[in-house]
Amino acid sequence: MRNRAIKPIQTAKNVENVLSITDEEQQPLSPMARMFHEPDSNVYIIIIIGFQTKINPEVMRANLGNTLLKHPRFSSLQVPDEKNGGQLKWVRTEVDLDNHVKFPTIDPNMDFPDMYVEDYVSNLSKTKIRMSIPMWDLHLLNIKTSNAESVGILRVHHSIGDGTSLMSLFMSFTRKASDPEALPTFPISKKQKPCSSSGGLLQHFIKLFSVLLIYWNTLVDIVMFLITIFFLDDTKTPLKGPLGVGSTPRRIVHRTVSLEDVKLVKNAMNATINDVMVGVTQGALSRYLNRKYGKNKKDGGVAEANSNLPKNIRLRATSFVNLRPHLVNESAAEKTKSSSNVRLGKLIGYVLFPFTIALREDALDYVRSAKATGKRKKASLEAVYTYFMAKTFLKLFGTKLASFPTQTTLWFSNVAGPSEEITLYGHQVAYIAPTCFGQPNALMIHVVSYANKMNIILSVDEGIVPDPHQLCDDLEESLKLIKDAVICKGLVDCRVY
Repeated sequence: MRNRAIKPIQTAKNVENVLSITDEEQQPLSPMARMFHEPDSNVYIIIIIGFQTKINPEVMRANLGNTLLKHPRFSSLQVPDEKNGGQLKWVRTEVDLDNHVKFPTIDPNMDFPDMYVEDYVSNLSKTKIRMSIPMWDLHLLNIKTSNAESVGILRVHHSIGDGTSLMSLFMSFTRKASDPEALPTFPISKKQKPCSSSGGLLQHFIKLFSVLLIYWNTLVDIVMFLITIFFLDDTKTPLKGPLGVGSTPRRIVHRTVSLEDVKLVKNAMNATINDVMVGVTQGALSRYLNRKYGKNKKDGGVAEANSNLPKNIRLRATSFVNLRPHLVNESAAEKTKSSSNVRLGKLIGYVLFPFTIALREDALDYVRSAKATGKRKKASLEAVYTYFMAKTFLKLFGTKLASFPTQTTLWFSNVAGPSEEITLYGHQVAYIAPTCFGQPNALMIHVVSYANKMNIILSVDEGIVPDPHQLCDDLEESLKLIKDAVICKGLVDCRVY
């Protein structure tokens, strides 16, 4: 495939947006962005991109100047404002790509290329980007691995933007592999149809009950959130990290499974993709912890009778929620016309999502549990509350006392990727694997779809989770057991599948 530059589509609307964004120069960082510079919350986003072709570094550099550097956040320093108590502010600067784009010399005949890439990414989690330059860098590795011909690694400080906005920005640089001039498309969120204003007393009663239920659930979630912050910690399990774990290096691994298998379960269970993946994760963590508690007993199977798990394990995830309006194809295309048209910022909330840790005879119980909890969380404003509470707390007390919850066991995030294969600056993408390091938990599980694949990414503290590949095996096996249960129970037509 011929590597080629992307020509940004210039319109009057795009120019207007460029002008409005340049007015943000010299503006202070938002309270949420400043929080990501605190020792317990110094979080970086890492996006690992596998390519189906060798990387042309000159093409990459040339295109970065026309796309990524057009966005002010990627061409601005974060400088203390002495007139404003030393608070950080954005200051535009000239970007020297030699400080940001790394193209190391690699032995193409090395014995273990997959481990080399894994170690390379892990070493990135041991270092920080200096604040004398814009806080991002791109590492280009022309090395053939088991699932790619080359690998790119983009590291971005979380103060620049959240994962959703950075994914939107990344997508603005890509094109469909099947049509080099066409923008990528994304799964369309099915929006609930508004209730008709007509319908009689019963329908008005149902609407009133739904509103009251949301407020009641929100009140309960707020009380539980405050109890958690003050004294309710998760059960101490082999997955729970101690305080200060956010400053430790991370091992980042990923595993690709079939998106069609996930959709098979989704359709059979009348659930969502997120419900299925949370159910898969619950099953995998249950198997993993059962093995740890059983100390590798030979009879440690998956049946409830063989359970080595303690009773009533409290294990929760800090699960992130995008508070932006759901994008459909049309609006997504508008946003990807120009990289400078993508707004970066912190428009995410989070919920405390309880995971069921137990061995089940019926693997579908994991999905049923996830679906019920997910439905309950959707009927709540907990994510909105945590977002505005964090902003209020930061404004009142500053960043020194602010942090993400350390009482939960893991972070969990699910992002929908493009619906078909894409190219980045003419390089066809094999997989996308975004995650974080610096978070105050020993485990993060990130799920992202791409074409007909689902990628599961783990970011772990090896001192707590020394065998992340085993956990990947458990996740893959958990999906297989759930899919087999769907087929075995006749919830789908085996001949069709």
